[in-house]
Amino acid sequence: MRKPLVIGNWKMHGSQRSVGQLLDGIAGVADLAVEVAVCPPFVYLAEAAAKVSGTGIRLAAQSLSEYECGAYTGEVAGSMLADVGCRYVLVGHSERRRLFGETDHRIARQFERALAAGITPVLCVGEDAAERNVDATWQVLHRQLATVANAAGWEALGESVIAYEPVWAIGAGATASPAQVEAVLVRIRDLLGSGGAGPRLLYGGSVSKLNAAELFALPDVDGVLVGGASLQAEEFTAICRLAVGESWKPW
Repeated sequence: MRKPLVIGNWKMHGSQRSVGQLLDGIAGVADLAVEVAVCPPFVYLAEAAAKVSGTGIRLAAQSLSEYECGAYTGEVAGSMLADVGCRYVLVGHSERRRLFGETDHRIARQFERALAAGITPVLCVGEDAAERNVDATWQVLHRQLATVANAAGWEALGESVIAYEPVWAIGAGATASPAQVEAVLVRIRDLLGSGGAGPRLLYGGSVSKLNAAELFALPDVDGVLVGGASLQAEEFTAICRLAVGESWKPW
């Protein structure tokens, strides 16, 4: 059985003070039988690394450069992330694709850079509302997965983490139905073939303590990628508890 994985993506939020407070607030999750990772903004990675050292909470980054090193102002290399202790890195998050123009091919290069740096990529895939409305969900996901696999190898996908994040459900207060989520994850496992037993598959899209238990109950959900709810210590802790079948009220 794959160990549940809960990743908190803090996006562009936080300060030196709030980073410390939030990590103090979620310290108890380190005692649960769930793997937990947090994705602070780049400038707080070193501070967060020092704070979680020895706790069992993993450090993750929100993105990385497609380049190894060099004159690329504003970019952060995979080797730099590894140097500060990152275990995971998000690759292809929908906001990177939609707001910053990251293409499938660029994401494939980032995926390779993560592997080269010894960091596990968390490959984010998902369709937007327009694509779902014309029944193109699987065509979109297959293209996103295949582009990475053609560059890095299907075996590499089997050793990564894959997060299904339907764009239409992110920040909208909506969640894909259990049937929709399970249908997508089953097809991803089928696509990966023999490697499908290995990677952990996550769901991301307005995850909260109100819907987490239903998501964790799905056979092919191995964890969740949490956005806004990860900024609230009590909410994030509740989600982590639900990952191992504990109640979130009260304790």
